[in-house]
Amino acid sequence: MPMDCNAPDTRPVAKRARRADGPRLGRDDWLDAAFDAVAEGGFDGVRVLAIADTLGVTRGSFYWHFIDHADLIQSLLSRWQAGEIAENGRIQAQASADPQADLEQLLDLALSRVEADLKAVRFELALRGLGRRDAGVAQRLIEVDAARMALFEAKFLRLTHDPQTATDLAALFYLAITGGFQALARPSSNARIAAYIRGVIADYLIHRQAPRPGA
Repeated sequence: MPMDCNAPDTRPVAKRARRADGPRLGRDDWLDAAFDAVAEGGFDGVRVLAIADTLGVTRGSFYWHFIDHADLIQSLLSRWQAGEIAENGRIQAQASADPQADLEQLLDLALSRVEADLKAVRFELALRGLGRRDAGVAQRLIEVDAARMALFEAKFLRLTHDPQTATDLAALFYLAITGGFQALARPSSNARIAAYIRGVIADYLIHRQAPRPGA
């Protein structure tokens, strides 16, 4: 039977057609795809050919933006680090007048990240795994952790008015949030578990630390 040239092509398409228009594909497109690959399968899953296939381009597109695989990874880490530092600044700028409410808002923001952006949580967990065997990655994590700790200490200092107590509570707060990430990222997690984790952290590290009236 003759084919009707005007009829739509209903044949299934297995994947996006490849294109070689490297300049049209932005650097952030590659970084976004690499980020997704890390969140999905760790840093060992970041393969230039696999990402090119995902983006529907030839490998030549990659070399418009990066020198090699190592350059891609370093660029990805630099973007993540800059984003985390900037986020700390935004949180600090949005501080509440009530130090206890301010800490509760910070806790809610941190724990809700698991639900709002699970890929970001998985990326950081993979990054911390890589940091155990890569000194350069470890240094980036130290810098991000220091910035986060400075933010937490400043907020607890407003609550307790004692520098040493603020430092100790900030460390416990960070450890509790990190553990919360691990628990909430599991497939078995649910709203009840999230509420429990939030309640325990808020009760012990925020509510019980607030100065009592008349104290």
